[in-house]
Amino acid sequence: MTPDTVSQQITELLAQPTTTHGLARALRAALKELDVHRTHTAALKAWPDGRIDDTPRKVQIGGGAHRIDGYFNIDAVPPADLLWDVREGIPLHDNSVQDLFSEHFLEHIDYPNSAKHYAREAHRVLAPGGRVVTGVPDAGFVLSRYPSGDADTRTLLKKWYGKRDCLGHINTHLDLINYVFRDQDDDPVYHPHYWAYDHDKLVQLFTEAGFSAVKPWAFDPQIANPKREWGSVYVVATK
Repeated sequence: MTPDTVSQQITELLAQPTTTHGLARALRAALKELDVHRTHTAALKAWPDGRIDDTPRKVQIGGGAHRIDGYFNIDAVPPADLLWDVREGIPLHDNSVQDLFSEHFLEHIDYPNSAKHYAREAHRVLAPGGRVVTGVPDAGFVLSRYPSGDADTRTLLKKWYGKRDCLGHINTHLDLINYVFRDQDDDPVYHPHYWAYDHDKLVQLFTEAGFSAVKPWAFDPQIANPKREWGSVYVVATK
């Protein structure tokens, strides 16, 4: 049975009025994975050894619609310069990249398998002295304001969730914590959170992967998405 056949069957099942809510959630998640599998498999046909011909010096991982001038963007979904499932590895040559950048990507892949594999792959592809900058929702930030919340909570809600239907369901500070740790919105446009991070966890992750130094990164709106500055934590790990 081909992925296209499975996708068609899932689509038909989702259209059935008897399909329960829980099953529909699982089926929508499966459709997303089938789409990623399809594009990743197509790329593998061109580069079966998992190394593309290009050797970009600056690379963005999982950038989505946020593009950075001068950076080659690798993502599982369009738009991207290369459609690739980074959970399967970074399709670049050893010691070939000077700068890697990602923000609000790491929490969307499973831990420990995919997250630790990504950190090791980042170390592999970076040239000596190269660096990887990583930004994620700051679990420490939201936890430090529990249980009462404050004006920062309202600012964070507006910046992160102001355009989403789920905003009306975040009624307490604990709701916000739950979204940071395990965003499970039914909207198929968004991807769930699988793991939460703070500064210490990012340091541990990249140190374990072999990086010589992991330090806080000063937010730069010329590279990072300005809406991510509030409530995020960034580190720069140097090989």
